[in-house]
Amino acid sequence: MDSSEIQIRIGAADEWETIADLVGQAFHQPHDQAWRDAEGSVFEPERSLVAEDTGLVVGHAAAYTRELTVPGAVIPAAHVTQVGVAPTHRRRGLLTRMMRHQLGEIAAAGREAVAVLWASEGKIYPRFGYGLAAQHLHVDVMTREIRLADPAPGGTAPAGRLRLVQPDEVITDLAKVYEQQRPDRPGWSSRDDRWWRYVLADPESQRRGATALHGVLHETPDGPTGYALWRGVSRWDGNGPNGEVRVREVVAADPAAYVTLWRFLLTLDLARSATAGFLALDEPLQHLVDEPRRLGARISDGLWIRLVDLPRALAARRYATDVDVVIEVSDDLLAANTGRWRLTAGPDGATCTASTDPADVSATVLELGAAYLGGTSLAALGAAGRVRELTPGALAAASTAFGWHRLPQPAEVF
Repeated sequence: MDSSEIQIRIGAADEWETIADLVGQAFHQPHDQAWRDAEGSVFEPERSLVAEDTGLVVGHAAAYTRELTVPGAVIPAAHVTQVGVAPTHRRRGLLTRMMRHQLGEIAAAGREAVAVLWASEGKIYPRFGYGLAAQHLHVDVMTREIRLADPAPGGTAPAGRLRLVQPDEVITDLAKVYEQQRPDRPGWSSRDDRWWRYVLADPESQRRGATALHGVLHETPDGPTGYALWRGVSRWDGNGPNGEVRVREVVAADPAAYVTLWRFLLTLDLARSATAGFLALDEPLQHLVDEPRRLGARISDGLWIRLVDLPRALAARRYATDVDVVIEVSDDLLAANTGRWRLTAGPDGATCTASTDPADVSATVLELGAAYLGGTSLAALGAAGRVRELTPGALAAASTAFGWHRLPQPAEVF
């Protein structure tokens, strides 16, 4: 049985509780009323797609209206989220219909040239042109087995001190530090006051046995230059205290603040381990410890990027080196992206226009989405047979240009 008889329509504000039921069931997560209220605070019904079968909500896909930092720029991006299908309606093509419908709406609206999401399963979204653009690092630190080095002498950052805070009471300070760093870190999303309150929401059902969210500010005479958010887990065994620190987020404006915050987190009393996810693959912590193996680092997928308006998306970001390349692109879902495109770009700007010249490189929209944040190498995709070089030397030049001086960081799940 297919889903052709099921209606897909725009959601309504008063349907949030029903949608929350569906999403909670689809993801097997306990969602108390505090969680529902937090998620509902950022819900955008006008960007919600509901699949309805004889009065029942059986599918859902939504998007948030936020900005995304990309190499050298901050651009509007559709933050795709809350995608799920009722277990009674699986394997009927409903997800495909919703995702195609959503892509068509984003393209038609013209506000956003790019869509971004976190994938519950990595095999789902490549079918719709999403490429893996940013991985993230997770660490399980044996805190008693490492020491942190001090920053190199001669720094110019003013001396600072740490102050414990209740996170939701210092949003202005947190936002100031975050906004100062956001333009330089691909993968970070904009946070207005509404989004800050969502990020700091602390439903008990989401704590997984840990404490409430704690915060610490790194303050200087010139104002805050860093912050950390974390939880604690109390554990004891036959050898005494064996607690865990769960690091949520560390943001710092300079090496002195960065080292001070991490030293604080990794030396808290009664804790013997610390975990942190959402770290960049170029996380400086890896170069501060005297025994990197004790970080217990592992890598997982993070942000998946879909280029909705390909020429506009490629022209919106900056490039590490000058490049002039004709790319032949295929896109099975958004035909306007299919064709040959001349990308003339560099550190100061870019243009991307239709071309009839012979192509230098060939790829699908998925591979260009994967390379878009500078975290996935076009050359690596070429070595995997996913990108074809048609002019000798063109792939190396394009791959270098698409890179960036900082790797993308998937800082939060949305």
